Amino acid sequence: MINIPTDLPSELVPLSWLLGVWEGPGLVEYTIGDDVVRHSFNQRVSFSHDGQPYLNYTSSTWLADEQAEAADPLGTGIVVGVPLASEAGYWRLSRMLVEGDPGPGMLPGVGSRPFGTAQSVETLRNSHGGFDIQVSLVHPTGVSELYLGQVKGARIDLATDAVMRTQGAKDYSAATRLYGLVEGDLLWAWDIAALGQDLRTHSSGRLSRVD
Repeated sequence: MINIPTDLPSELVPLSWLLGVWEGPGLVEYTIGDDVVRHSFNQRVSFSHDGQPYLNYTSSTWLADEQAEAADPLGTGIVVGVPLASEAGYWRLSRMLVEGDPGPGMLPGVGSRPFGTAQSVETLRNSHGGFDIQVSLVHPTGVSELYLGQVKGARIDLATDAVMRTQGAKDYSAATRLYGLVEGDLLWAWDIAALGQDLRTHSSGRLSRVD
């Protein structure tokens, strides 16, 4: 059962099952030439909103303790694994922005905000019975991604429309992601094309809601 907050903007209802903080294990298994990189990790993901028609997203991962030297960096007695990767961004329904939407920059919207009711959001449903979405992600390693895809019920399919890299970033050219709600857990899989390889299996995980 999906509980929808009463203060949720109507445009976020199709994505409402993502809201919350999720934690759990994952596995990296990526083939580079004749070698296979394989290791387990732990992950914490947060989806939240601040009254705007998009979700705020953050993800942090760290190597599982059995594969990394445990550390207590603050001397608190709380042992953590070695940090692995992080990313942040925004998730929203994909549609044309109109006068009622804010922007560009700091410019406020003009008139009433569009798609403020469930009935109006229904007009955005696509021919496949879902909603088109866009996801913008930024990595601290100099990579930015724009994903386009669809949410249909409790399943999300995404593929990169654009990948930008700084001059010093590692080779990374494309990706797909899959998310689904299964027995109350958030399952995901991420395929990437990187380091001269074509698009292939990279990582996956199973997260449980912790709030």
